Amino acid sequence: MTARDPNNLMNTDNVDDSFDYMFKIIMLGDSATGKTCILDKFKTEDLRNRYTMTLGLDLVTEIIIVDDKRVKLQIWDTAGQERFRSIMQSYYRTAHGVILVYDITKRPTFLNLEKWFDEIRRNTSLNSLVILAGNKCDMEYARQVTKSEGEIVCKFIPEIFHFIETSAKEGTNINSMFYCLASELIKRDNQSNTNRNENDINLNKNRGLPPEKKKNSCC
Repeated sequence: MTARDPNNLMNTDNVDDSFDYMFKIIMLGDSATGKTCILDKFKTEDLRNRYTMTLGLDLVTEIIIVDDKRVKLQIWDTAGQERFRSIMQSYYRTAHGVILVYDITKRPTFLNLEKWFDEIRRNTSLNSLVILAGNKCDMEYARQVTKSEGEIVCKFIPEIFHFIETSAKEGTNINSMFYCLASELIKRDNQSNTNRNENDINLNKNRGLPPEKKKNSCC
């Protein structure tokens, strides 16, 4: 496995598998929207020349560097076919983030976003972060969904924290999309820990007990 900085895509060989954060991400969307190609580009900086259909679930694990922190991403590539839907639902519940992909050259994949959001609401944590990705933006000549339509959806769906158009073929916005999600998840995790510590302190005050002192590290 290689650790990669999304802003510096040179791979580093022979690194260890330690990490500061670990997040589980689910890739969702209709079949043939390019989810697997996006992951191929992210993991290997290459793209398969032929289309391969994901059967059920595939797992990709990558370590990236975000703000000098090693972040381990467990990315689950899900099949868009209806017959695999029951298999996938059990994996939604522990997802920290969701990347929902549609194909800008196939309008039905955009119209189906509503059902995907219904599924996200039913099966994922309320705290899961969602990125909406319009893939295949390199195929402008075949575009059926405008960028402004994607931006409008982002405004009206509260679960979406970021909208982006990508191209797995050309690598457009692929790495920055995962970097953006990881960075926001770190902020959420740090804020959650801060709130938890503040609650513990307030609870101790209410009990008339002094807050627990941190031990100084020896030097």
